[in-house]
Amino acid sequence: MNFTSRRDFLQKSGLGFGALALADLLSCEAQAGVSPTNPLAARPSRIDGTAKNIIFLFMQGGPSQLETFDPKPLLTRYDGQLLPESLRNVDLAQINASDSQVMAPLFPFKKCGQSGQDISSIFPHLRRHADKLAVIRSMHHDLFIHGPAMTIMHSGTQLLGHPSLGSWVVYGLGSESDSLPAYLAMTDGIFRNGASMYSSGFLPAVYQGMAVRSEGVPIQNLSRNQAMSAAGQRKLLDQVNGWNRQYSDARPGDSRLDARIANYELAFRMQSSAPELIDISTETAATRQLYGVDAEPSARFGKMCLLARRMVERGVRFVQLISGGWDAHGDCRGNHESQAKKVDQPIAGLITDLEQRGLLESTLLVWVGEFGRTPIRQGGNGRDHHPYGFSAWMAGGGIRGGKTIGATDDFGFNAVDDLVHVNDLHATMFSLMGVEHEQLTYFFEGRDRRLTDVGGRNDLAARLVRT
Repeated sequence: MNFTSRRDFLQKSGLGFGALALADLLSCEAQAGVSPTNPLAARPSRIDGTAKNIIFLFMQGGPSQLETFDPKPLLTRYDGQLLPESLRNVDLAQINASDSQVMAPLFPFKKCGQSGQDISSIFPHLRRHADKLAVIRSMHHDLFIHGPAMTIMHSGTQLLGHPSLGSWVVYGLGSESDSLPAYLAMTDGIFRNGASMYSSGFLPAVYQGMAVRSEGVPIQNLSRNQAMSAAGQRKLLDQVNGWNRQYSDARPGDSRLDARIANYELAFRMQSSAPELIDISTETAATRQLYGVDAEPSARFGKMCLLARRMVERGVRFVQLISGGWDAHGDCRGNHESQAKKVDQPIAGLITDLEQRGLLESTLLVWVGEFGRTPIRQGGNGRDHHPYGFSAWMAGGGIRGGKTIGATDDFGFNAVDDLVHVNDLHATMFSLMGVEHEQLTYFFEGRDRRLTDVGGRNDLAARLVRT
């Protein structure tokens, strides 16, 4: 017997078990409310959510919690001394904690806003929004290497080939725009893990994120060939899509052609909508100044943040902004000063602009890196990777700011109070978007898979939205 696909195999397998397995496979999209004719159609949330869009601000390289949002005055007292005996057996991968010197925080902190939120001096613009931020000081996982740590932060697991956070969000909620992708990603450097940072993994390929360049041509291969009219292109596209559908109908287990058809159609519509999206020349001088678009060193990330506002304004469901270069092994002071100057004004400007336009309440902002840094000295005045306790913050999306969630110990080694694992963060983001993280699943390799795997608690969401 010949089989044309996995679904064909399941359908023709003996004793009826193949048919049962096929029915289960085909029910994945139905359970998620996915339209068989338009997989990107907007879908209603299943629980009460407070946000419609997400802007994921990822600080690639691992910003130090000790220089950003988690002040540790005891480190100043122990500066230059060996760690206390009780901490010398801490597993720090390749670092010998027993003979390492404590390094004091490199920047002063200030209690900001009516809430008294502790924020480092490297974020003078962000300090003005202290009462909008919910800072999580107890983030943790156990991966020391950049690659696996970034993978778990983006897909909930260190295993490769799993869908990214943005792809799961779009799979669960669909798109609010029929002329722009539901998931767009930008970086001011490189995607250190490549396309896996916005990949759809084992989900249908239509949920893949699209990379947008912040310099040069933002979206490649979008413009129509000058020698072809719009009508001619439409006729050609209809013919190609017809062939693709014939091929796809014979191979129902392969999502790639469905995604290609959808992408061709979306690209056709984007030829008019995308140029308008990325044309920031229409923005006022005051708006450009707000984001720091016309001044260094904030110009590049400022443009990314401005584009992010324009994206959510036009219905893009998930926007991912990556700031590279936070890997402070040798000179933590110089590294964090320069990195903060690139992102501080743009992110603060983004919060201000979203609020002024009435978009902040429906747009969830999440700021995090793949891990934090050690409280001990490395390479002179640097800090090494540290996943046992680091910081993140959330704002907008119905969150009532001015809150601090969790804590690390007095030396900033371990999260010790109200621990928030990566899976918990993802579950919280899903809840705020009106998605039940335990119910949004996809059948793959013999079982229902989800972003939070077998973990994830979402009780944090309710606490974040309460006054």
